[in-house]
Amino acid sequence: MDYLQNTKTGNGGYRDKGEKVWSRLLGSSARYTRVLARLLLFMILLRLLLPAPILVTIGPQQTVYSDYPITGVHTRLTDEVEEWKIKRTLELVREMGSPWIVEFFPWAYYQGSDGDIAWQHPDQVVNHAHAQGLTIIARLGLTPDWARPPDTPLTYLDEDAYEDFAAFAAAFAARYEGKVDYLVIGNEPNLSYEWGYRPTTAEDYVNLLKVVYPAVKEANPEMQILAGALAPTLEPDGSPWGLNDLQYLTEMYEAGAAPFFDGLAVHAYGLTFPAEADPDPNILNFRRIELVRDVMVVAGDGDKSIFVTETGWNDHPRWTMAVRPGQRIQYTLDALRYAEENWPFVEMMALWAFRYPASTKSYMDYFTLVTPEFVTKPIYDAIKEYTGNGG
Repeated sequence: MDYLQNTKTGNGGYRDKGEKVWSRLLGSSARYTRVLARLLLFMILLRLLLPAPILVTIGPQQTVYSDYPITGVHTRLTDEVEEWKIKRTLELVREMGSPWIVEFFPWAYYQGSDGDIAWQHPDQVVNHAHAQGLTIIARLGLTPDWARPPDTPLTYLDEDAYEDFAAFAAAFAARYEGKVDYLVIGNEPNLSYEWGYRPTTAEDYVNLLKVVYPAVKEANPEMQILAGALAPTLEPDGSPWGLNDLQYLTEMYEAGAAPFFDGLAVHAYGLTFPAEADPDPNILNFRRIELVRDVMVVAGDGDKSIFVTETGWNDHPRWTMAVRPGQRIQYTLDALRYAEENWPFVEMMALWAFRYPASTKSYMDYFTLVTPEFVTKPIYDAIKEYTGNGG
């Protein structure tokens, strides 16, 4: 029988079972509608209470004023996701009197196996830095998983992927023509960690330069290619950890590197030594840069400039390689002054590091000039005064 037909009830009356079912359904529907209406009202009220999204604009073109134009910083905006923080970081760099920044643009972050490149984040960094009047040195590195063997680290780059890396570097150079002037190819290739935990050889790195250099120059002839940046280390030949930077650079020249880079990027940390401590092949200190320069001159490459893409001192209270906060400030200012007065071959010196997006909860936080919350440290204020931007 039809479920909706009338049937006799126990008390002698008739009731439409279909009517009873529909009544229950309609009641449930009404309750559901009321819940949805309340939820919608709550969402509207919540939206009204939330602050309006921050509108970030590039703004007018700025100029950096500095009595010491050699001053630079490594900005570390790689993992900064909020555009207003990118802009504020670069404003503080300009206000401190640093005309230069070094920034890391990881290949692995941007290009998928389909070949498409996600330019949004690099565009933000480059466009804001350019608007602040900053000269950009872009460091390229890290290999996407599709361009390296399985179970290898991000720093693993072998000859099978040199052409792919070169194509990315060329695309980067073409896109930012007129805004980015320098490219650093890789990072600390004389350390096994930065070479994918493999034995590192200068010949391997030179072979990479030989592929990347012509590709970039074809895309943007004005782009300057910086080799390195070499890590200061005393590791001997055969060490599983790396190779002495002076020996590595000598072997780069022996492998025919000279025609395939326009300048040399180096790292030089002061550790516990004052800025003016004498250089020594058996010591790692700030003036080790002079020993690197000697290798270039002996190789007949003395016309090229050196770009110090990482340098500085650390003031962690318990790290054995740190100094006191006051010493850090003094050594940093002494280093900038010494370089300006004695090293015409050095174009810039980038202090590591300006600011991290978040605390590392380690001694690394004590390299920074500005906290993640944009609180400037005394060393920032001292450099700002030193460059003529105080008061």
